[in-house]
Amino acid sequence: MTNLLAVTAELVDIPSESFREEAITDHLEARLRAAPTGLTVDRVGNNLVARTHLGRPWRLVLAGHTDTVPENGNLPARVDGDRLYGLGATDMKGGLAVMLDLACTIEPVVDVTYVFYEAEEVEARFNGLKRLFEERPDLLAGDVALLGEPTDGTIEAGCQGTLRARVTFRGERAHTARPWMGRNAIHRMAGVLARLAAYDERRPVIDGCEFREAMQAVRVEGGVAGNVVPDEASLVVNHRFAPDRTVGEAEDHLRSVVGADLDDGDTIEIVDAADAATPSLGHPLLATLIERNALPVRAKLGWTDVARFAAHGIPAANFGPGDATIAHTRNEYLRREPLERVHAALVDLLTRGA
Repeated sequence: MTNLLAVTAELVDIPSESFREEAITDHLEARLRAAPTGLTVDRVGNNLVARTHLGRPWRLVLAGHTDTVPENGNLPARVDGDRLYGLGATDMKGGLAVMLDLACTIEPVVDVTYVFYEAEEVEARFNGLKRLFEERPDLLAGDVALLGEPTDGTIEAGCQGTLRARVTFRGERAHTARPWMGRNAIHRMAGVLARLAAYDERRPVIDGCEFREAMQAVRVEGGVAGNVVPDEASLVVNHRFAPDRTVGEAEDHLRSVVGADLDDGDTIEIVDAADAATPSLGHPLLATLIERNALPVRAKLGWTDVARFAAHGIPAANFGPGDATIAHTRNEYLRREPLERVHAALVDLLTRGA
């Protein structure tokens, strides 16, 4: 049996901070092209797609990103018993190790597409999956997709959408010794901040998964000088919304929360937005994976690239080793048990089918 923790350590030791994924892509490409499993391998930039062509009735897409956040004194990899410490061990080189081993060792009873893509940890415009869907959507065709994001071996179904808006308040400058002659734009934020602090989130249950919406102030800017009443201030608000809302409905809801405190001249500008994805657990491959392995299922409260597959009509879920709560931390680590459990569940699915 493959020592998956050792494979993960090897991948951790290949630095792959966002925009610097060439070395790890070269390594993966060499392994995939040498695999005895009859894969075709396509490379688009630093994105790799390896596919079987066995004429099976269903095609499963397994996808994972190769990039990490910047190094923080956590390279090279270090193994301590059944734990691997190192940059990206959890997010998500453990998931990549699982995919690589499956691609190189298994002749599946379903056709499989393995996608190793770049630039997930940075702005969406750089995302490798986005590029592939735009330039080579044929490479991503499939009936169902699983992303190896860290879920500690559970199924995290769908994902919530995310929307950021910049709310700008206008005021009038004056000397701080005579503030009554002006209007303080920063003070005008008080009503919105109080409303956000008391926000009563929705918790809709969709396909048996409870989502939990949120709305938070995440950035404040304003002020001219230490003795000037500010005439402009801005507040960035992030809204995480459940899959039963569209981006447009989420925007309307955000405007209803913050709009009561706005006057003429104030503005709300949508900075960015990404659709949510419904759980979509009814496909036989997903249902079989869950049932045969007695996998816990919960809603994905963050946003992940499952939404990109869902937008193209491909049901998708998150399923990978690693604890997401310690991702991006200096002491990020991966335990052997969930790594091997996720691998075993996918071997079972690929070799036995639905």
